[in-house]
Parts: sequence; structure tokens; C-alpha cells
Amino acid sequence: MSHQRNRIGEVWVHAPARLHAGFVDLNGGLGRRFGSLGIAIDRPAIVLHARLADQLTVNGPSADRVRRSIERLGREAGLSDAVAVTVEEAIPPHVGLGSGTQTDLAVAAALVCLEGRGTGSRELARALERGARSGIGLAAFEQGGVLLDGGRGGLDAAPPVIARAPFPEDWRILLLLHRGGHGLHGAPEAEAFRRLPAFPSDAAAHLCRLMLMVALPALAERDVERFGQAIGELQRTVGDHFAPAQGGRFTSPLVAEVLAWLEGQGIAGVGQSSWGPTCFAIVGDAGLAERLAGEMRVRWAGSPLEVMVCRGRNVGATVRNLSAEAVAAPPVRWAAGE
Repeated sequence: MSHQRNRIGEVWVHAPARLHAGFVDLNGGLGRRFGSLGIAIDRPAIVLHARLADQLTVNGPSADRVRRSIERLGREAGLSDAVAVTVEEAIPPHVGLGSGTQTDLAVAAALVCLEGRGTGSRELARALERGARSGIGLAAFEQGGVLLDGGRGGLDAAPPVIARAPFPEDWRILLLLHRGGHGLHGAPEAEAFRRLPAFPSDAAAHLCRLMLMVALPALAERDVERFGQAIGELQRTVGDHFAPAQGGRFTSPLVAEVLAWLEGQGIAGVGQSSWGPTCFAIVGDAGLAERLAGEMRVRWAGSPLEVMVCRGRNVGATVRNLSAEAVAAPPVRWAAGE
């Protein structure tokens, strides 16, 4: 069936970055493996503008990456590449913020809307082979918030979200980026997983209990200290397991030094997102977060450290139909069934 009559001439997409705070079951003895805790954050983000055109053009940061996404979606999902795309903002690649998944899904959402199709984000993620280990990137795109997925089972599908909660509006996240640094990705990442030793079943059991009986209740009760302690323990356990592959508990010695300083300031919820080198700290007060950020910028002035104060993002990607805004069409948030 033709989708011509439903086509949209112009769209704008905003998709948030995400933090991957750690795997809860790397053992997999019960039939599901990985299981992830993650948080959608308000910045950085992938932001792009797309319109129908005679031929493919892409401009802006990460233009080559966006072009590859468009070309792959043409091959795998039959989406047209007759579009002009301007990337207004991009998530830094290979630093632990989920740039690949968020970029692919943002591009897919734009192309699907331009063609007037009803394909959902999970179908597109499968075509793009996203969600191989973690469902956090896809869930952040769909709904935002603090997310716990149930790991990979026997189905050829992204891990299901088994718990989702809003990130408190008054809490802040200190995002610590090592400019110029990169974490493992691609073939080296796959090889690292193959070489890692077996994860102890008792440690996996403890982490699952820690998330269910400490982290999620503390989040519901807005107890930043208990939530942070649980995140810190998850990070220490998983980080030490991955240390042989990444050179230590954290990929960047510089950021590890900063995290140790933050712990000395009484911040318990510190860690690395995915393979890093980006790290984070969860702070329960906006004023304290700004003060700590200022002190770090002074203390590590002249280093590759970049400090950002972020909020959690409690909604997923936003897709605006620019063609309809003349009639006051409201923004819509992308959801799994759209």
C-alpha cells in the first residue's frame, strides 16, 4: 500500500543521551544475561531536522554517521533516502553515552515520519541490530526516566523494560567527559566480552537484589544517599570485573581521580557509563551540583576534563511535524507503538 498521502514534508527530532550504570547479571545462569540499569539525561542529545528532497544530503556534526544510518535503513527497512538532513546537535561517539543507538533511532524516526509509516521503534531497532546486550538505549528513546531491563533471553528481541521510574526533578547529574578519550566499541568490545572470566553467580544474585531492594525503593522514596550507595556498589563490582579489558575500574585515570575526589566530598553515587570514558555523579541538590562543578573546573583547569551539570530526562524522543505547525499541531513524543 502506498504511503504517499500520509507523507510529511518536514520533521524535527530530539533524542536524549543515556547513562548505562551497569549490568546486573553477567552470569546468565537463569537463562537471561546482562540486565541493565540506565538513566536518560537531558544533554547532550541528537537533534536533527529532516525534509523530503530530490536526493540525499546531510550536513552538521556527525554527518557521516547519520548518512550511514540513512543508507542502512534504506537497505534493511526499505526507507527512502531522498531526504535533506541537518544535524543541529550530536552526541559524542564512543564515549559511553549511547550515541550509536540514539542516532540510529532518531534518523529512523525522522524517515518513518516523512514517509507516513507506522513502524515502531522496536521494529526499527531490530532492523538496525540495536539492543544486542542492553535495552536501555531503546527504552531511553521511547520513554526516558530511570530504567531497568530484564536482559537477553531466548527471543531475538531487545531486552524488555521491567521497571521504570522518573528521575527526581530536583536531583542533578554531574557528567564528566574526558575530551579526546574513547571507550571500547565494535570488534574490540566484542572481543573483550569473549575474554572476560565467568561472572560469579552469587555476585549476580546480590546485584539483582541490590537493584530491587535498595536502588529502586530509594529512588521511589527520593533517598539520594541510598540510591547513590547502590549505584556505587554496582559500579565497583562490575567495574572490577571489566578492569582487565579497560585498564582499571574506570577507563580514564583522569576521570577516576575526579570520582575519588567526589567520593571524598560525600557523593556516593559515582560511576562510569558503559565503557566510558564518560563518568557521572548523582547529586541530590542543584546548588551543590553547581558548586562541585565549579570546584572541579578550577581544580582540573588545563586538563582534558569537561564537566556538565545535567538533569534526568523523564520523556523519550520528541518528534515535531514541522509541516503541520502552521495549524498549531503539538509536539509528539515517540513511543514503541507509533
